[in-house]
Amino acid sequence: MNSNFLHKLFGTTPGKGVQPKEAVAYSIAGFGQNFICTIIGSYLTIFLTDALLFGADGVKIGSISGAIAVAYLMLGTRIFDALNDPIMGSIVDRTRTKWGKCRPYLKWMAFPIAFMTIACFLPVYSAKAISTFVVISVIYVIWSVVYTVADVPYWGLSTCMTNDTVVRGNILTVTRLVCTLGAGIVTVFVPIITNAVTAKFKYTAGDIAQIMADKGVDAETAKNFVGTVIAGREIANADTLKWTYFICAVVLVVLAVPMFFYGFKNTKERFTATDNPSSLGHNLKLLFKNKQLLLIVLSGVLGGARMVYTYTGGLYFAKYVLQNEGLYSLITLLVVPGGLVASVLVPWMSKKFTKKWTYVAVHLFGGIVMAIMYFVGYDAPWKLAVAAVGLVLLGIPQGVNNIITYAMIGDTVDYLEWKTGERGEGICFAMQTLINKIGMAIGAFIGVISFSVAGINSETGFISAEGANTLWNMLVLSGVISMFACAVPMFFYKITEKKQAEMVAEIETRKMNK
Repeated sequence: MNSNFLHKLFGTTPGKGVQPKEAVAYSIAGFGQNFICTIIGSYLTIFLTDALLFGADGVKIGSISGAIAVAYLMLGTRIFDALNDPIMGSIVDRTRTKWGKCRPYLKWMAFPIAFMTIACFLPVYSAKAISTFVVISVIYVIWSVVYTVADVPYWGLSTCMTNDTVVRGNILTVTRLVCTLGAGIVTVFVPIITNAVTAKFKYTAGDIAQIMADKGVDAETAKNFVGTVIAGREIANADTLKWTYFICAVVLVVLAVPMFFYGFKNTKERFTATDNPSSLGHNLKLLFKNKQLLLIVLSGVLGGARMVYTYTGGLYFAKYVLQNEGLYSLITLLVVPGGLVASVLVPWMSKKFTKKWTYVAVHLFGGIVMAIMYFVGYDAPWKLAVAAVGLVLLGIPQGVNNIITYAMIGDTVDYLEWKTGERGEGICFAMQTLINKIGMAIGAFIGVISFSVAGINSETGFISAEGANTLWNMLVLSGVISMFACAVPMFFYKITEKKQAEMVAEIETRKMNK
């Protein structure tokens, strides 16, 4: 690729500071990382409910249903995982190696992440077994810790590569686009694959009517008979799903691991503290001194449900209401055009309106779009068309959010150094991963709770009309509330592009005068 084009793309200067090769390598590592993150984040839940049948009627884990147990596992593990992020951030800030403090984790953690990801989808697990649930719960918790050890320093690396907010913003824009592409590939193709390989196990309404007619049974007997037949097919369906998800996980891991090493080898840290590392307690105090960062965190937590339709809940809606899980790929693809356009325009919007007001405006817009979708509904072709247009438009806040929060957190690193003399990249970017994981936790939890409240039975594959309405209302209304709520804290955010440039200049002056 033409070097002049890359320099223009990233805003870099030939021979000075960070170079395009590093930015590309950084993006590639994120591409691989999102293969792994997405197969776990989007499909481990449905692996448990539909492949291991913890979503079937009558399955209990202790005193609660299997589906509710899965919901609590997703919520509890991911919140635990998120709370580990500040600890990992402090560890990163205390790391001192010849490679820097962030880069080495890309090298050290590639294989542990790979092994634990595959372990989550091993096809040897027994369906509906409580022992299986316990084993996967333990493995998932370990996976979350291992992933955190790589994820926090990966995002912190961006501030170690450059302190130029424009260049850093451009690098993060491209990186988030690449990461979104990686996640999109997994999100789009996995349900298409699972739908294709399990199609032979699924009954249509015509099949069921024919079975009833052929057997010549009364309605009540036919109901029980059909349930038994469908359950038999769903057992075969579940076994096929187990192997399909396992194979997908193995393929994605094999592709992702070399990308971690490529990112490690071809990046360089330039802005890393060399003084004595601080304790966790000290870093937590730094965190609470960074009030601008805490506003971003609060906004991220309040916005945890804004994209619930792209998580497990959207997959359940496609599979059980639209009767084709492959349509989940279409749901996620519809978001892409708006997301891509918004992502490309983030540098321009940030310069024109500032990051703060761009963030606020797109989320208020997203809340209005989702409110329209909620009141229109889905139970007619024209209503589905409105929903499809809404999904395209919802790509705008999604695309902006995927990029702009990383750039804003990068600015708060400079703010912290300006205010205290300490940068704290690890502890600051730990908050970004915390936001992401809280969002995943809320998304998965709402999705599985909606699955349970809607009365879906993963063993028979049926859902009532009332249950379908419940699923739609929970998924969309939670998004409406979350979109509006996340905009509120940002009205109090004070770092502008001009302010950030002034802070960096003052920091450099202080260093020169030492």
